[in-house]
Parts: sequence; structure tokens; C-alpha cells
Amino acid sequence: MNKLYINFRKAADLCLIDAEDALYKATGGKAFRKNISESVNVRKIKSNVKIISEDEESVTIAKTDKDGNILDENFRILSTTDLHVGDDEKRRIKTFSMLEKQIFSTKPDLIVFTGDIILSKYQHLDTLEFARFMEKTGVYWTIIFGNHEARENKGPFKRLIYELMKSYPHCLIKIGREDLPGYGNFVINILKSRTEIQKSLFLFDSGRSINDEIRKKYSLPDDLNGYDFIRPEQIKWYREKIRELKKYYGFFESFIYLHIPIPEYAQFIEKEGHPEFKFTGIGKVIYGHAYETVGCSDYNSGFYKAIKEEGSSKAMFAGHDHVNDFCVYWDGFYFVYSNCGGYETYDLGDRFGIYDEKKWPQGVTITDIKKDGSFEISQRFNSLYL
Repeated sequence: MNKLYINFRKAADLCLIDAEDALYKATGGKAFRKNISESVNVRKIKSNVKIISEDEESVTIAKTDKDGNILDENFRILSTTDLHVGDDEKRRIKTFSMLEKQIFSTKPDLIVFTGDIILSKYQHLDTLEFARFMEKTGVYWTIIFGNHEARENKGPFKRLIYELMKSYPHCLIKIGREDLPGYGNFVINILKSRTEIQKSLFLFDSGRSINDEIRKKYSLPDDLNGYDFIRPEQIKWYREKIRELKKYYGFFESFIYLHIPIPEYAQFIEKEGHPEFKFTGIGKVIYGHAYETVGCSDYNSGFYKAIKEEGSSKAMFAGHDHVNDFCVYWDGFYFVYSNCGGYETYDLGDRFGIYDEKKWPQGVTITDIKKDGSFEISQRFNSLYL
């Protein structure tokens, strides 16, 4: 997509947003709505994370001192999912107010959003508003798309939204290879030295739903429907990137971030819940609950098999299922739901009649990577700020 067009579109859209904001203020909130970056007081965090290098499908970052020397320090990742930012002004302000409090309190080195973030009527305008909000934090951030955003697996509107976010200096999005399904299949490498990876993050576009085109391309049954899956091309790319990085850095550990959970998540909970699902006893439940079935694909493409064969990845972070927030350790691997952060989506109140927000899973997931390579995964609930 032409860079000149993107810059022009961004400038024009920002002018429109500013004009709407002025009209909102002049009319006392009767015209348009308060924009995201003006609705919440965003406190900036000092960060010593810098971009070391980047290409079309990866970006390498590290903590550095004032002279640019790479520091071997602990690294904190905040992940959250399914903000479902729509057109309900009161709820969107609550979503971003809670997010700001979580970011300022935890002071992460990197923020990862695992899909279904901006779903409003004027999505491209709110994408810019979201990016402006995130830039104010001073923290590097990235996003992968969910099944609801853009309403297309691959196309010009989805590409535009990515390009608009990509134009902001703290956004680490990469479009990724054009021959792969979707956009945003890329890697973030976190260095501990010039020759050592502390952790790598593999981000995937997990698509939307299975359609005739997908069934035909992969010779799938005609009656196979439901959610999309990580495709063979993406699995091949994952294997190639793991091996490529190993040649340069030696063995390293990595995490995986996507929106739609892979089928292996489903084995941890019973098929029915009243209202809370019981865990099956497979794996060790580190924390969390399950209030809905796992919304994975009915087709297993063998992604987890590839993960185990390559031996690098130690945890996966998914979104999609808003009221599931569990972390299960099984087969030497952590299966994690990033905590849902949105208030414009279904919740435990409207779905199960649980109206005490102190019991809701809205919040963020924190991954602390230690200097020795070990890591801890935990969750922080928005109920802290009620």
C-alpha cells in the first residue's frame, strides 16, 4: 500500500477526529462523542526499551542503557484481549480508563493485544484514536487481529488499518509475508545481549471462519464449518523462522500469541458448564476459570505438533473466549488465555447473571521474564480499581 497515500489518509483522518472533538466540546457532548485519547488521562511511563533492528517480518528489541548498550534485565509483558471497542461512549471510556490504570501500575516493557480490539462503526478513525492513546503511554505495543475486525481475511481495508497503526513510532506491527494467510504474522525478538535472545514472540493472524475457499484449498470436508485455524503455510513459516534464528543465536525460548485458541485448549474443560465449566484434570491448572466452551476450530492443523517438534515455544496466549481466563500447564507447555479487557462485549453479568464485577475476569495478563530465562505468568483484575 502506497506510503504517500497512508500518510495523507492519516493526516486527513486526524483532522476529522480533531474537528469532531472540538464540536463535542462546543456542544457539551451532544454532537459526536469524546475521543479515546481525550477521554482518559494517560500517564507516561519511562522506558529503556529500544528497537535494535527490523525487517518486513520481524523486529528486534532490547533494554539498553543511555549509551545504547544492551542490558540483561528482567522483562515484563502485559497482554490483554477483546476490548471490543464500539460505539457506547460510557463503556469505551471505562475500558480505556481501566487499561490506563493497569499499564501505569504494572509498568510493562511491552504490551500485546490479542485481537478483537476496535470494532466500532468508523473503525479506521478509532484505530487512529487507539494508536494515539497507546503512544501516550510511552511503551512499545503491538496488536494482532481477531475474527471480528475488518470483516475480511485479507483485503485493502484490513491492510489500511494495519498500515495506520504501523505509522506510529511505538507500534511494533509488521505486515508480514504477503504469501501467508492474513496480515501480521511476524516475530518480536527480545535480546539479552547482541548474541543472545531472552525470548522471541511469534504472532499469528488466526483468521475468521472456514469458508468454501478454505475448504477447497486444503481439501477439507464440505460440511466442515466453524472458526479458522493456523494454516499449513503459517506452520511452515514458524518452523523456518525458528531454525533461522537458531542458526544465528543458538537455542532460544519463545511464546506464541494469537486470537483463536488452538484445539488443544478444549481438552482441559468439560463440554458442559452450569454456569462454570469443570476442569477435566488434564494438565495442572495454574489459575483461572472457564465459563464457556473453547471457541477453537473443529479442524486440527497440527500446529501444536510442530511446536513440540521445534522445541522452542513454551507458552501460548490466546483471546476470543471472553469469560475464560485460565492458564493450564500440560505437556511442558502453558496454555493461557489473555484476560479480556473490554466492557462492550458479553460478560458474566449478561451471560450468567453474575453481576458482582469483583468476580469478572476483565483485566490483564502479566508475563515476567527473569534474567535466568525463567518466567512467571499471572493476572491482574480490573476489580482492583472499582
